[in-house]
Amino acid sequence: MLVLLPPSETKAAGGEGPPLDLDALSTPELTPTRHRLIEALTDLADDVPSSLEALGLSERQAEEVQRNAELRESPTAPALRRYTGVLYDALDIGSLPERERARAERRLAVVSALFGLVRGTDAIPAYRLSASGNLPRVGTLRGVWRPVLEPVLAEVDDFVVDLRSGAYAALAKVPGAVEVRVLSEDSTGKRKVVSHHNKSHKGKLARALGRAPEEPRTVEDVLTVAKEADLRVEREADRQLCVIVPA
Repeated sequence: MLVLLPPSETKAAGGEGPPLDLDALSTPELTPTRHRLIEALTDLADDVPSSLEALGLSERQAEEVQRNAELRESPTAPALRRYTGVLYDALDIGSLPERERARAERRLAVVSALFGLVRGTDAIPAYRLSASGNLPRVGTLRGVWRPVLEPVLAEVDDFVVDLRSGAYAALAKVPGAVEVRVLSEDSTGKRKVVSHHNKSHKGKLARALGRAPEEPRTVEDVLTVAKEADLRVEREADRQLCVIVPA
């Protein structure tokens, strides 16, 4: 199976890996686009005010621009350890036993505004670029990635569970993917969509799917894995699941 995750705005600093080697990343079809975006992002970093504006950052976040300026030379870390924040705290990849961690690294992938698609062990540096970014001379990230990333994801033979947020889902559609949303339910049974806090619950589901001993291959398998992980997940439609949490 393949579980698609959104990245995080925040990234862990440092790393023990050598500088970025684009040729070593998975999905080499994306390498030309990665080169193009890295060149645009590092060139933009020469102009801090313009970088802050293009990236939607405040002056207090100027260190993020410096990260972009140095991303070709800075140390790398595996993607599932580079991304941080609520979803990745819940995933907690580092706490898994070695065998389960290897399964999760194989099954989980991140759809990134800078790299397109990275697998769990792909070594990447810290950087700052979101799906809503609009780089000078490049344009919208959706316009850049959709023509190249969509064909790649369309050829994936695996059973795909899509846990991406809306902005990252817009970078490329995935035919046949199972989509997941998070709903809260109050004592009367009334439900509503959970926005920011859905990340934690998606992280828990990603952890359960990543570590499952048997490879989930169907929607029913996902429901079984979720139940075993004490997650309440229901089927809304043929390719639509919802995680139900208390209001």
